[in-house]
Amino acid sequence: MGNLTTIALTAAVLSSVANVGQAWAYLNLRDELALAKAATSTREQERDTARQAASACSDAVDDLRTLADQRTKDAATARATAAAQARAAAQRADAILTAPAAVPGNDCTSAQVRVESWLQGRGQQ
Repeated sequence: MGNLTTIALTAAVLSSVANVGQAWAYLNLRDELALAKAATSTREQERDTARQAASACSDAVDDLRTLADQRTKDAATARATAAAQARAAAQRADAILTAPAAVPGNDCTSAQVRVESWLQGRGQQ
């Protein structure tokens, strides 16, 4: 009977050691799983933040493109207006330069007449 008791006791000890080993392995796996879930959650949050930032950046680029297109149109209109004003000023300058002297032989008096005429044209006299 002593031999049988020793075998039973040995079997009980080995079973307990195996159970402790299984419990230890289970706890390690449980901890690894919890860490993996936490890391996955962190990565998902980082991904979502990156998506939001990319979407905001894309929206801002679209807004800038719209603004650039509008400014291009505005600039074209302004350039056309400036060109028309420049042509009109050039025509007036050509007319002044090609006009005969207001007082032949007297450049000073001719200049005074032209200035007075120019001021009257501007409504400042």
